[in-house]
Amino acid sequence: MRLLSLQIGLPRDTAAGGERRYTAFAKRPVTGPIRLTRTGLAGDGVGNPRVHGGPDKAVCCYPSEHYSTWEQELGEALGPAAFGENFTTAGLTEATVHIGDRFRVGTALVEVSQPRQPCSTLAAMRERKGFVKAVEHSGRTGFYLRVIEEGEVAAGDPIRLVAADPAAISIAAANAIHRHRRSDADGVRRLLAVPALAQAWREELTKVLATGK
Repeated sequence: MRLLSLQIGLPRDTAAGGERRYTAFAKRPVTGPIRLTRTGLAGDGVGNPRVHGGPDKAVCCYPSEHYSTWEQELGEALGPAAFGENFTTAGLTEATVHIGDRFRVGTALVEVSQPRQPCSTLAAMRERKGFVKAVEHSGRTGFYLRVIEEGEVAAGDPIRLVAADPAAISIAAANAIHRHRRSDADGVRRLLAVPALAQAWREELTKVLATGK
């Protein structure tokens, strides 16, 4: 498992999908080492902190294994950080990564907190209507990390599993539970029982159990 490339970017007004958006989606590769803190990478930022960033979403990861499939489906070449990710990884996929797994990357210790939920900016930057649903339905969403121990990271660093969460709920399984959350109460309860689950997902799924909405 390896950190193939590392990307950062600060928010700016950007033309996307025929409109202007204030976003940090467009990121540039850096060789590092870069400081990784509990709120993210040095030199990185978010355009809308209400829905992006924060300790539970300090690092956005996307598996490099998906790039060739998307290129075939979209009919275009995809450059670095085409999905707005900070870490482009090798050897980690939604099927093999679990909520609560801990990894050592460089000198930092990180923990998987939730699946990545694609937003409208992703569709706008790709200039493809319906792309958010396409990503969700494909299951090729990527995932987020929180930082347990701050440190330095760089492109090319190995990613080493330090501790596997005992519940073993994969990102793929978490995506499926979230998609069927109104009809899968048992799945929601299993996911809520994982201490590492991001607070935003915990609040949403707790509300679903209480109200069915």
